[in-house]
Amino acid sequence: MNLLWQIFLSFFKVGAFTIGGGYAMLPIMQKDLVDRLGWIDEQEFMETIAVTQSAPGAIAVNTAIFVGKRMAGLAGALAGCLGVTLPSFMIILTIAVFFQNILQWQPALSFFAGVRPAVVALIASVAWKMGSKLVSGPFYIALFVVALMAIVLLPAMHPVWVILGSGLLTLAWSAWLRREVE
Repeated sequence: MNLLWQIFLSFFKVGAFTIGGGYAMLPIMQKDLVDRLGWIDEQEFMETIAVTQSAPGAIAVNTAIFVGKRMAGLAGALAGCLGVTLPSFMIILTIAVFFQNILQWQPALSFFAGVRPAVVALIASVAWKMGSKLVSGPFYIALFVVALMAIVLLPAMHPVWVILGSGLLTLAWSAWLRREVE
């Protein structure tokens, strides 16, 4: 029961103290799951993020379910999911009940204007950390540059095509490398 409570609280903290969506939550998750609790190592964390971001749904919820299940089975998955989603539910419910005109309330607008740069910094931090570890070697650096150029220079191109194309190119590259070794 103590482990379930720990899973719930860990993901509750992630859900309660991050604004800006799943990618802004990643540094907090990493500090808690990898550094503080040691439930997974850094490599497992990056692999977990890769898997959970490619599955349908919110990355934070997927990660909470994945890590919760790994730590304590179905009960752990439920504890993680409830922990990460409950803060958002409570905040939205409170706003809906008490602050119907929050977007016209100047203190709220000022708060959100101040939060935006911090969220961008959190996302940039995650991108830098993950990128410096995952984009290594000439093939992956070239793939990164081509994907970035496609996203920036071809705004009509949907990111899904960039993701699928990158995956297919990497499959072809891996097959070619295997053939060279044989």
